[in-house]
Amino acid sequence: MELIIVFAPLLAFLTAGLFGKQIGDAGAQFVTCAGVLIAAFFSVVMFMDVVFDGDTRVITLATWMSSGDFQVDWALRFDQLTAVMLCVINIVSACVHVYSIGYMSHDKAKGRFMAYLSLFTFAMLMLVTSDNLVQLFFGWEGVGLASYLLIGFWNHKDSANKAAVKAFIVNRVGDFGLALGIMATFVVFGTVQFDAIFEQAEEMSTLTFDFLGFELHALTTISLLLFMGAVGKSAQLGLHTWLPDAMEGPTPVSALIHAATMVTAGVFLLARFSPVFEYAPFALEVVTVVGACTAFVAATIGLTQFDIKRVIAYSTMSQLGYMFFAIGVSAYGAAIFHLMTHAFFKALLFLGAGSVIHAMSDEQDMRKMGGIWKEIPYTYVMMWIGSLALAGMPFFAGYFSKDIILEAAFAADSKVGMFAFWMGIAAALMTAFYSWRLILMTFHGKPRASKKVMDHLHESPSVMISPLVVLATGALFAGYVFYGGFVGSAHHDTDVHHEVTALGDSHVEEEPVDTFKWDKEHFWGEAIKVLPENDTVEAAHSVPFWVKKLPIVVGLVGIFFAYVVYLWREGLAVKIAAAFAPLHRLFFNKWYFDELYDRIFVTKAWSLGRFFSVRGDRKTIDGFGPDGISSLSMRMGGVFSKFQSGFLFQYAFIMIIGLFALVTWLMYRITLGGY
Repeated sequence: MELIIVFAPLLAFLTAGLFGKQIGDAGAQFVTCAGVLIAAFFSVVMFMDVVFDGDTRVITLATWMSSGDFQVDWALRFDQLTAVMLCVINIVSACVHVYSIGYMSHDKAKGRFMAYLSLFTFAMLMLVTSDNLVQLFFGWEGVGLASYLLIGFWNHKDSANKAAVKAFIVNRVGDFGLALGIMATFVVFGTVQFDAIFEQAEEMSTLTFDFLGFELHALTTISLLLFMGAVGKSAQLGLHTWLPDAMEGPTPVSALIHAATMVTAGVFLLARFSPVFEYAPFALEVVTVVGACTAFVAATIGLTQFDIKRVIAYSTMSQLGYMFFAIGVSAYGAAIFHLMTHAFFKALLFLGAGSVIHAMSDEQDMRKMGGIWKEIPYTYVMMWIGSLALAGMPFFAGYFSKDIILEAAFAADSKVGMFAFWMGIAAALMTAFYSWRLILMTFHGKPRASKKVMDHLHESPSVMISPLVVLATGALFAGYVFYGGFVGSAHHDTDVHHEVTALGDSHVEEEPVDTFKWDKEHFWGEAIKVLPENDTVEAAHSVPFWVKKLPIVVGLVGIFFAYVVYLWREGLAVKIAAAFAPLHRLFFNKWYFDELYDRIFVTKAWSLGRFFSVRGDRKTIDGFGPDGISSLSMRMGGVFSKFQSGFLFQYAFIMIIGLFALVTWLMYRITLGGY
């Protein structure tokens, strides 16, 4: 079962990739969908086995590397954290695979696209089942490779090629930090195997070592380097610029990257290393501040975007910020809880947006939509469910997971915790606003599309709608069902039943009965470690009433304000944008991060590249190397060719000169050498 979960998508990729011409597009679609659906089914079975029965295990496949003290096995780790990630990845990926059959029906390279999706899924599975840092890095880079192929899938578009390159390069910046973190981990712990590292974490909590000429706290340094890798992969502020541009790929790619796979890798990494981060409080504070700023900044940008996919992309970035500041306040279970619920409703929103784009003849600008909800009612309902979950409205999945994060931040009772709480509240207000801005601009009001588009408006086929129903089910019920397991309190209840018998002074007592409860301690087992003094999730259950209700209030305010601006008072949005023009420009231009990076890094890199290309390569290397040698050879050849006249006397004259030179040299040697 374990091998089927991990390697079924790989087998599907190899079959579709190597034998695509033989089996055809239909065969490639069948093989890839079947592989991921099988993996999803067994992932659910694995989840039940690991969580309810506590059957965690590590399966060693082979020795991968062995050099002195450096030992790396190729092993698959199955614990509670892995089980959650397996379900998230494979269920969402299965929905995306099936959805792609309809969405990519007119594409000429359907087989190749499906193969790339399966490769992406396999790489992510290798990442979350890794039992050591080197194996994790393999999956980490595999995801990066697959994302490059998928983002740039429509390589006939220059924008897609640039977006793929941008995603690849920005992620390599973060991965450089991750690589240094892996090296530093081996230096400190003498191993890259997870269990061996975590067992030594408390012992190494006071260790310092020399890094770049500074005496630094070892675990803090390691944690910050690992976090640097997570910042790139999970698009946190500073290395986030690749994420919106990833929309250049097909919509199913957007759903896969943003909901279940690539961007969640950073959250998973930090949760996996909770035993190390717990002894690095400064690193946790950095994670909290960066996550909170990410949630806020991304929400401000989402307010002003008009591309339907980009609005949802910035909401992804904002929700990832919530997950990171949850980790920063040691609420690891809450972070993974939101990761799971977010995967359902975010995939639902992306695929719902894809259904809108499909219906609107590939139109993505919300300013050219409107008045279409009656024409695509199923898509409309699905988008409502996803938006309600994203806004954190009661009874929907996001309500349970996002609110516990905000409560945990408040319960942290620290300056950075309060900073994260209020930034999260502000982001919640803006999230609700831009979610209903999207709904209203897309589905309500007067139609703004051309007559040609409106004439061809149609609901998506069942092969696209059915995955939306599966995801909507998760967006509706996942929060309520899994709340107790992910973030609930109390490990076990010991029920002691006393039966007193009137036999003088003697009493008969029954043995204690240990009854299982659906709770976070049993759920997570040893997969996540939180020091007792840092258990903000437990403390979150006791925060004041107003803290629990404030996210709902601001969400309702955001929704109401969106109705006022975009439905009841048409034209008010333009007036507000004009009244706050500088702020609107700042948000619309994404805080000018792209322009800043272009001026500081891109322009300088191009100049340096041109210098080395012209001065270094062409004039120096080629000038003195191949070009110089060939030029010299041609000139010398031109000189010596003049002696090839064909006249006998000229050849005899040259021979005499040569003979005279030889005799002169011999006489010189005899005179000087004495012989």
